[in-house]
Amino acid sequence: MKRIFTAIFFLLLCTQTKAQINELGVFLGGSNYIGDVGPTTYIAPKDFSFGILYKWNRSVRHAYRFSYTQGKISSNDSDSDVPARMKRGYSFENEIKELSAGLEFNFFDFDLHDSGFLITPYVHTGLTVFRYDELYVLNGETKIDESKYSFAIPMTLGIKTRITDNFIIGLESSVKYSFTDNLDGSNPENPEYTALQFGNLNSNDWYVFTGVTLTYTFGQNPCFCAE
Repeated sequence: MKRIFTAIFFLLLCTQTKAQINELGVFLGGSNYIGDVGPTTYIAPKDFSFGILYKWNRSVRHAYRFSYTQGKISSNDSDSDVPARMKRGYSFENEIKELSAGLEFNFFDFDLHDSGFLITPYVHTGLTVFRYDELYVLNGETKIDESKYSFAIPMTLGIKTRITDNFIIGLESSVKYSFTDNLDGSNPENPEYTALQFGNLNSNDWYVFTGVTLTYTFGQNPCFCAE
């Protein structure tokens, strides 16, 4: 066991000395959902969300990005401007806990070798796996059936700038197209609740995380100098 720990230590040491610049940080913001209950506004953060993220910058234009984010999503038909939804009066709450991996691309060079002011818009996509509660609506009351896992495709747009030599702040909105149509209880997968389905059964639900990221940069910068 001691030999294993020693080997891992030297492997990490070698990786860091040859690594590209790394970023480790946090996300704080709000969340909202788009589906068959409540209003249909795409970006309208109303519930708290938070997370952690890690980026491995492979060049001045792109980075591999890994994150864990969680937050509540909720909606109420009484907040909708659609008369049929207002009359129906359904509401729900759900908890999203997700792991995401993907690629972040900078529109402008974001070279952490350079001193001074840096700023760039960026986009990000990849693959997300998340945990949520399967819901169903009975007699107008939303109930939990069981917890399940599903996948989503993230589509993130943001802008970031360096505020000190080692800290980067960003503002972003990440829209997630989920592979389920039951974040809101409208389309339960349990066959026992098939008769309780409502809404558009041919359109999956979306959820959105919008907020601020703050990351700390560390690791030895790569050298692109000609020998």
